[in-house]
Amino acid sequence: MVWNMCTTPDYFHLVILWIKPDFDVDHFVSDCRKRVQLEELRDDLELYYKLLKTAMVELINKDYADFVNLSTNLVGMDKALNQLSVPLGQLREEVMSLKLCVSEGIRAVDERISKQEDIRRKKMCVLRLIQVIQSVEKIEKILHSQSSKELSLLEANRPLLTGQILERIATEFNQLQFHAVQSKGMPLLDKVRPRIAGITAMLQQSLEGLLLEGLQTSNVDIVRHCLRTYATIDKTRDAEALVGQILVKPYVDEVIVEQYVQSHPNGLQAMYNKLLEFVPHHCRLLREVTGGAMSSEKANTVPGYDFLVNSVWPEIVRGLEEKLPSLFNPGNPDVFHEKYTISMDFIQRFERQCGSQASVKRLRLHPAYHSFNNKWNLPVYFQIRFREVAGALEAALSDSLEEAPAGSSYCLLATHLVWVSLLKCWSDHMFLPLLAHRLWKFTLQILARYSVFINELLLRPISNESAKDNKKSVATSSKESSVNPNLSEDQGNGTSPETQRLPSISNTQLVYVAADLDRLKEQLPELLEIIKPKLEMIGFKNISCITGALEDSQASLSASMPTLNNKIIQDLSESCFSCLKSALEVPRHYRRTNKEVPTKASSYVDNALKPFYRLQNEYKDMLKQPRIHQWLESALSESTQKYYETVSDVLSSVKKMEESLKRLKQARKTVIPNHVSSNGGMSDDNKIRLQLALDVEYFGDQMQKMGLQTSNIKSFSALLELVIAAKDQTTVEQP
Repeated sequence: MVWNMCTTPDYFHLVILWIKPDFDVDHFVSDCRKRVQLEELRDDLELYYKLLKTAMVELINKDYADFVNLSTNLVGMDKALNQLSVPLGQLREEVMSLKLCVSEGIRAVDERISKQEDIRRKKMCVLRLIQVIQSVEKIEKILHSQSSKELSLLEANRPLLTGQILERIATEFNQLQFHAVQSKGMPLLDKVRPRIAGITAMLQQSLEGLLLEGLQTSNVDIVRHCLRTYATIDKTRDAEALVGQILVKPYVDEVIVEQYVQSHPNGLQAMYNKLLEFVPHHCRLLREVTGGAMSSEKANTVPGYDFLVNSVWPEIVRGLEEKLPSLFNPGNPDVFHEKYTISMDFIQRFERQCGSQASVKRLRLHPAYHSFNNKWNLPVYFQIRFREVAGALEAALSDSLEEAPAGSSYCLLATHLVWVSLLKCWSDHMFLPLLAHRLWKFTLQILARYSVFINELLLRPISNESAKDNKKSVATSSKESSVNPNLSEDQGNGTSPETQRLPSISNTQLVYVAADLDRLKEQLPELLEIIKPKLEMIGFKNISCITGALEDSQASLSASMPTLNNKIIQDLSESCFSCLKSALEVPRHYRRTNKEVPTKASSYVDNALKPFYRLQNEYKDMLKQPRIHQWLESALSESTQKYYETVSDVLSSVKKMEESLKRLKQARKTVIPNHVSSNGGMSDDNKIRLQLALDVEYFGDQMQKMGLQTSNIKSFSALLELVIAAKDQTTVEQP
């Protein structure tokens, strides 16, 4: 029943829908019809209505007494409220008075606190000034007592005592500096400042003299105390600059001599070797004290110094930039590459002398390091190399096709230079790690340019050289083919488009192009193996991207092969059929000539097969055998189809001639000779059939000798059946 469903959670949502503003009766009824019948729904709704009505009446009756007494309970409420208003107002005035008193007390406390804070600040300033005065007087007292001791005593350990005293002065000076900074702007400080400046100058002078004395005498204790004192007063960079000026700069100026570098064969390498000797010979003591040496004890080291990075390296870079400016000149790319390679090797060896990886990182972040690397004008070097390689390659990719030099694995000079250019880009004499991205782009450009060159060659018409049985050189034929464009250029702008034809290309040159394409595609994986170590050396790991790009270039080259194959096959087919169509002349040789019965094939068959013999014999070492067979089968299939049509036409004409003669004989009822020889031999028509049969059979035998299956030659089976049927006819007609 719907009533029972209404009391359950599953049906409760339907009841809730009644109180919604968008409640739809039709939708509610249609929803309920899915559960109960309409009559039952009506009964349930009536029952539910009665239940709601009863519940409403009970609710009113339950709270009826409260509704009735509501007005009675509010009688006299306004008087009670009026009686409460007077004491509430008094209470409000008392609270406001108390609030005012508390606010005045808080204000008085804040004023006293601010006064105390001001007094405290002034007291701190006075204490700082007192500390400054005390530190100045203490330092001056130490200096005065030390000077008197030096006049009266000559102790053996005086340098050590001097170092200890300087450390005491430095500690006190450090406090003096701190308090002076905190008291900045005070009038009293301005009066004491000349004394502070004098102490500073004296301290720096004493430290410099003590450091130089320790370095000259190789006294570890003096150097350690001196460097510790520099660190105490936060002047480590001053100590490193002093070492650079006093110790490093004279050595660098003595070693870096441009005349020596240019006059000796390995002058640059020798100069770098001498610069590297400076660290173990002259910086051993400093590295031992600062912890830069492997043998130094950590307990006795003075941290915070890196003399190799902040003293030695900046002076070396300064000396190279000022005294050897020709080092960075990219005018001669070979010399520039050699100098750059030697210099980068020098940097790596210098980095190995650093005591830790942190020191190497500081070196690479040093401004002098970036300045030295930026001096090398690598973009200009690449442009020079680009013009050098691309210029020679573009000259070879001109209209004139020349043979590759002896010993090359390629046939054409253009392809030979393409491969040489690719190898040169990644050779040790040209490759630089920072130019790897440019060289890779250049590699792809070379392959793309060669692909365009091949496509341009395929647009040229084929010359008649392939139809002639000669052995002219490729260079000679290419020069002859380039005569027309030169002439058309000399004729000026008055030439018509028809006269400006593309230079022709011989079948031999097309074969060379196909052989070079196959060879280049085979060697591209070898190029990848050359490129991989170069890229891994610079940290490039996405080799799959490089492989994919080379595969795309290889696919671009392969895309030219179908057109190239068709062009070669078409030329071979036309050359072959130009001889095979001589079968049309066979009837002329035997009609009314009284020739003997043919016993061998005609000479035109051998002439037709000469291009195929030449292709198979002369180019077998440069072309793959499957490609030669592909060309032979395709070209022979095309020429055989035309040969079949020619032979069929000849046999049809012979048959028509016979039939016309028979009809003429019957019409005249006279004996007309059928062109039979005087000795009663074979007729001329049968000789023609026999000759064609011999030609076709010989044609098939020669194809088999070339290693081809006649079953793979289209139309040859039909041609052979045609001539065999004609040959059988001559046997039947033979008396």
